[in-house]
Amino acid sequence: MVIKVAISGALGRMGGTVGRIVNEAQDLALVGGIDVKKGNLFGTEVVPATEIDAFLKEKKPDVLIDFSVAAAAVENIKAAARNNVALVVGTTGFSPVQRKEIESAVEGSVPAVISSNFSVGVNIFWKLVGEAARQLGDYDIEVTEAHHRYKKDAPSGTAKTILEILDHELGEREKVYGRVGATERKDEIGVHVIRGGDIVGDHSVLFAGNFECIEVSHRAYDRAVFAQGALRAARWIVGREPRIYTMQDVLGL
Repeated sequence: MVIKVAISGALGRMGGTVGRIVNEAQDLALVGGIDVKKGNLFGTEVVPATEIDAFLKEKKPDVLIDFSVAAAAVENIKAAARNNVALVVGTTGFSPVQRKEIESAVEGSVPAVISSNFSVGVNIFWKLVGEAARQLGDYDIEVTEAHHRYKKDAPSGTAKTILEILDHELGEREKVYGRVGATERKDEIGVHVIRGGDIVGDHSVLFAGNFECIEVSHRAYDRAVFAQGALRAARWIVGREPRIYTMQDVLGL
């Protein structure tokens, strides 16, 4: 079975990477894309987001992979649900209201894998962070993330997932975003954001105790790692029961 793939955010960095890998795969077929303007992606048409419903009706993709921006992604997800197209969503930066809109659109309509990071390594990293938190809950904790200069949201979606994992394991703690002035620690988690150059994605969690520190970290060297994970999710999601899944479901973690 050849899976027909459409990409929203097709002309962006991640969209282009996903498109290239789809174009090279034997079991996937790129049928086109959606972006803010018309264009071309590896010989397939990219249409403006305003034309997404007509595009989905004509091309009939099996799955729509979304790496766009939050506001656009919400509308893309709604359109996919209206047209019975499965979803893989890697866009981050959704507000609580937008998350509720997404849940309302997807539940009972189409299957969707939604994750702040599709890297297999990052999903293992999240598991390790949770285990470390269970064992080292009395240590001081600092979270650091770094991305390229064009990253639109901060902290990253991956860092926000780290914080959710820590809160789940330890109970909710105050988050301190950067420090200036008086810095004596309380029962808090420090969060530090770096933006510069072409950094693909670095994340680390430092557990600092008396006389020792343990650091759990992940570094991505190429966007292909996220694209490969998204396509693994695309292969997995087609034909599933309509509801929201995570990359942990895809990997059986």
